[in-house]
Amino acid sequence: MQLKLSMRTIGFALVCLLLTVPCGLSAQIRGNNIVVTVTPDHKDWNYSVGEKATFTVNVRKSQTLLDNVKVSWEAGPVSYPDTKKTAVLKDGTMTQTATMRTPGFYRLKVTAEVNGKKYDGMCTAAFSPEKIKPWCKDAAHFDDFWKKALADARANGLNPTRRLLPERCTEKVNVYEVSYVNNAWNSRMYGILSVPVKAGRYPALLRVPGAGVRPYGGDTYTNPGECIVLEIGVHGIPVTMEQKVYDDLLAGALNNYWAVNLDNPDQNYYKRVVTGAVRGIDMIASLPEWDGKTIGVTGASQGGFLSLAVAALDKRVTFIGVVHDAMCDFEAELHGVAGGWPHYFLHTADKGAVLEAKTEGARYYDGVNFARRCTQPAWFSFGYNDDVVPPTSSYGLYNSYPAEKHLSVYQMTGHFWYQEQWDEWQQWLTDHLK
Repeated sequence: MQLKLSMRTIGFALVCLLLTVPCGLSAQIRGNNIVVTVTPDHKDWNYSVGEKATFTVNVRKSQTLLDNVKVSWEAGPVSYPDTKKTAVLKDGTMTQTATMRTPGFYRLKVTAEVNGKKYDGMCTAAFSPEKIKPWCKDAAHFDDFWKKALADARANGLNPTRRLLPERCTEKVNVYEVSYVNNAWNSRMYGILSVPVKAGRYPALLRVPGAGVRPYGGDTYTNPGECIVLEIGVHGIPVTMEQKVYDDLLAGALNNYWAVNLDNPDQNYYKRVVTGAVRGIDMIASLPEWDGKTIGVTGASQGGFLSLAVAALDKRVTFIGVVHDAMCDFEAELHGVAGGWPHYFLHTADKGAVLEAKTEGARYYDGVNFARRCTQPAWFSFGYNDDVVPPTSSYGLYNSYPAEKHLSVYQMTGHFWYQEQWDEWQQWLTDHLK
C-alpha cells in the first residue's frame, strides 16, 4: 500500500522532531547585543609622561550607536580613580582626555544603563611604562630565610607515590596522580604527572597553580609525547576529588588562606606553598624519565608568582613563563600606587608597629624580590585591563627582571587570556622544551 502524507502532516512531524533534538544543537548564547567600547587614540595604548591621551567611548546596539543612553564613568590612576561622572549621550558617543605626570597607568571605566541592565567598557592607557619601578624593598634576611626553609624541607625524604589514572591516559602520554613529601614527614604535595609512553629521557615542565582550591586534570597537551609535565596543587590535599570538597574547603578551612600570618614570615601560609613548589623540582629530578638538563616552570596569577619563586630558589630551572603575575609589589599601595593581588595594603587601617611588621613580612613573599634573584630566560604576558593584577605591578616586576626576558602585552586582557595569548604562551614553552 502506498502511503500519502499531506504537507501539513509533514510539517507537524518536522516540528516534533526538532523538539527532540539535543540542546547541544540548538542556538547558543554568545555575548551581548549592547556593547560599550573605550578606545585610545594610540594603537598600542602607550603614551609618554605628559602626553595627552584621548579616549573615544561608543555605546552600540546591533553594532550601531545607541541614542540617548545614560552612562556613568570613573577615571584616574589604576586602583585610585579620582573622577566620577554621569551623562546622557545623545548620539551614543563621547570623548575623554587624560594625562599622567609620572610613569604609570590611567584607567577609564564606563558603564551604560539600558533597560535596567548595565554594560561595562574599559580602557587602560600606559604612560612611559618602561620607566615604572617597583616600590618593594628587599627583606632583611631574605636569602638566609629561604635557604633555611628549603634545607628544613629537604631534611625529609621525598617518599614519592605514583598511581596510574587509565581514564586520563592518551596514546602518547601516561597520566598519574602523584604525591611527595614537602616540609614535614606527614606533609604532602599532590599533583598530576604526565609522562611520554615511549621509553626515553625527556625535558620537563612544572605547572604551578593560580589562587584558589580545585582539582586538576593534568597536562597532556604541551608537546604531547615529547616532554614530562607535573601539574601540582599547593594545599596538601589530593587533586582528584569531587569539586564540592574543594568548594567547601575554600569556603571553610582555607578561606582567605593568602592572608594568613602576613606579619610572621615563618608562619605565613605561603612558606609551605613555596617550599612545596620547589620540591616539585626535586620530584621531577628524581624521575628516571627526566633528561637531566631541562626543567621549565610556568603559571598564571598566583602561579606567575610561584614560577618566579621556584626559579629564584632552584637554579636547575632553565626557563619560566609568567602570565598576569599576582603577588608582586605589595608595597606600592602604601605610596598610593596600584600594587599586586591580594592587595594587602590597598585599604589597610594598620598603623605603626603592626603595619611595619606586615610590610616587612610581605617582602619575603613578594614576587619582585624573587624576580631580582632570577637568572633564567623568561616570557611575560599580561593585560592593561586587568582589574585583579594591575598592570602597574606587572610592568614594574618586568622592568626589575635582570635576566633575558620577553614581554608580550595583550592590552585588552583582563584577568584572563585570549586564545592568541594562550597559543603564544604554549608555543614559547614548547620551543624551550625541544
